[in-house]
Amino acid sequence: MQRLRHLVSLTYAQKLSLVAAIPLVVAVAAIAVLVAYEARATAEREIEALERSLVEAKKEELRNYVTQARNGFAYIYGRAEPDDEVAKNLVSQILSAMIYGQDGFFFVYDYDGNNLVSPRQTQFINRNWEGLTDSDGTPIVDEFIRLARQGAGWHSFMWQKPSTGEEAQMIAYVVGLQDWRWVVGTGVFIDDIVATVANARAEVEARVQRTFMYIGAIVVAAVLIVFASGMLLNIRERRLADAKLKELTQRVFDAQEEERGRVARELHDGISQILVGVRYALDNARRRLSRGDDAGARDPLDKGIDHLGTAITEVRRISRDLRPGVLDDLGLGPALKALTDDFRDRTGIETEFSTVVFRNRLDQDSKIALYRIAQEALTNIERHSGATHVTIDLRGHKKGATMRITDNGRGMRTDPSTPSTGIGLRNMQERIEQLDGSLRILSSRGPRGGTVIEVSLPLSHLLPPQEDATPNRKAGT
Repeated sequence: MQRLRHLVSLTYAQKLSLVAAIPLVVAVAAIAVLVAYEARATAEREIEALERSLVEAKKEELRNYVTQARNGFAYIYGRAEPDDEVAKNLVSQILSAMIYGQDGFFFVYDYDGNNLVSPRQTQFINRNWEGLTDSDGTPIVDEFIRLARQGAGWHSFMWQKPSTGEEAQMIAYVVGLQDWRWVVGTGVFIDDIVATVANARAEVEARVQRTFMYIGAIVVAAVLIVFASGMLLNIRERRLADAKLKELTQRVFDAQEEERGRVARELHDGISQILVGVRYALDNARRRLSRGDDAGARDPLDKGIDHLGTAITEVRRISRDLRPGVLDDLGLGPALKALTDDFRDRTGIETEFSTVVFRNRLDQDSKIALYRIAQEALTNIERHSGATHVTIDLRGHKKGATMRITDNGRGMRTDPSTPSTGIGLRNMQERIEQLDGSLRILSSRGPRGGTVIEVSLPLSHLLPPQEDATPNRKAGT
């Protein structure tokens, strides 16, 4: 079973191609069935019309034969009495001599069912055939008599061909000689019509089969094209995905290395120097204590304690930059407030933060994304803008949430319509795109220039208050 499942397992591209091919196959199959049905129906109507026209031509031919025969003995029948045996014998001789083709002949029965004339099948003469039926049970002589009593008529039945002895379909036309109580008629075999109709039906079936073959070939070609196109697209998309994955992986590595370098610089330039000062102060205090100078050791100890406090503050700042605990504990609003306060204290740039209490709250991914975007924006402002005033505004509205960061710096040197030129701006763009949001950057250069970064999140990232598990209900975001 596992081996069977392994054999029938399909890749994503194969499943996609199969999904695309199934409706095509079903639609073409339905079209093929409809075309075949309509073709058969149309051909059947045409064949039936052809058969009717051929049969009508045969009937007209039979009528002409009987009319000519009757005209041939009308002068005898018209002057004869009902019991004139001489006249009857003359008419019988005339009709016996009227044979045509391989199987054509005239026959005569009286109203009692006795055969009087049958030149090609003489074994029928002077025998009573009342109740005679063909192989299908169709009455023959009785129907002749009924039609003759009515004047004339056509009758179709199975009869042996005199030339071959094989049974075939015959159409007969009979007239009644009422004075003599005779049935006079002739028939023609229509096996040629049956063969023509059968050949026509066979040709129609062959055309339908050829149509099915053509449609099948088209379907196979279309399915192969779909699968080939799917495979080509899959290979192309896979190559693009692999290239993007490699690029993304490299960017992740670059970001990790950059972050490691930043943390290393922070540790080396900040905490490391402070700890060196602490070690120097403690070493100075130890030497003074070893000389018994307790009063002189107090000042280095105080400096060491101050340096340790500064080191603790730096460790907390680095930790907050890596992952602010206030973001998890109090929410996005307090975290951004702490970020702007620290930015103002560290850089001396006047920074303002404003927000309103959300009726709904942001989910965790949105909080992290907005915080990191604000952090990246403040870093860029500090390094590149030369701004003296920064404002951060966070608002919730009926369409979602919007964070707007504005500075009065020198503006961006690059085209603001392409925010992905720098790695920081590219990171902002990718963070917000993962949340189906939008990032807009407006920048102008000059004395009154500046940059505006506007981030918008859709309403789907705002959760009802009861779904927010944050303990502090006063934190608005």
